[in-house]
Amino acid sequence: MTSAGAEPPIDNPRSADRPVPSVRPKPATSRTVHRQRVAVIIPAKDESRRIAATVRAARAIPHVDLVLVVDDGSEDNTQHVARDAGAVVVRHSHNRGKAAAMETGAAVVAMRDAPDRPARLLLFLDGDLGETAVNAAPLIGPVLDREADFTIALLPPQPGAGGRGIVVGAARRAIQSMTGWTPTQPLSGTRCLTRSAFEAATPLAHGWGVETGMTIDLLRQGFAVAEVPCDLRHRPSGSDLRGQLHRGGQYRDVVLAISARRVRSAVGLTRGSRSGGPGKTTHRPIGR
Repeated sequence: MTSAGAEPPIDNPRSADRPVPSVRPKPATSRTVHRQRVAVIIPAKDESRRIAATVRAARAIPHVDLVLVVDDGSEDNTQHVARDAGAVVVRHSHNRGKAAAMETGAAVVAMRDAPDRPARLLLFLDGDLGETAVNAAPLIGPVLDREADFTIALLPPQPGAGGRGIVVGAARRAIQSMTGWTPTQPLSGTRCLTRSAFEAATPLAHGWGVETGMTIDLLRQGFAVAEVPCDLRHRPSGSDLRGQLHRGGQYRDVVLAISARRVRSAVGLTRGSRSGGPGKTTHRPIGR
């Protein structure tokens, strides 16, 4: 028997003076090992001014081979601008909210995952990050290396932000009381997750409560989280009427997400933990 990579035996002595064709050594195994890929999912509504820069920056993130924009019922030409910038675009015919856009994006990515390769990691970005979107790259490493099941971006102070921390404080206190972990930025929507973590968090909480609900659900199931500083800049909501209305909607959705999980916990319907029972949490600071 000839070992892999050896020259084939010469059966006919008279052929000994003929050149022996080279044989490329076979790999030790026929199973090809693939480096896990990453899909960027960008829920967007009326982001035609910034979406092209966001898409181009997202495509430059290492390991990313798919950038998907979910146009959530935009009234401008967000979908066309995103497509021209190189994104795959799917569109909701009417506005369904951030959580629905995230679920649509994850479902489309799943359809594009190859059956013989690991499921892509899911990196969620906001559509208004512009060229700073590339700075979300540090979120991928801890998940890719199995140091965490999901990572949350810690953003620097945003110039022009007009909030007073009421919504953030409510979300932080609820997460701490229900999981034992105190997040720094509980409403940060820039996150990287494994496919299994995302599926464990579904159905997602409605609208702007999605981040708070996701964090509570995953930590109570024993998934590991890491907060990672990322130099991201988005369009902050100011202190004008539009900003106040935005924060009012955030507060409503966050409170609804918290209340639903408290009720579920009270009646004993909390999902069973992946690692031995609800309430066990793991968190690791990264780069802090």
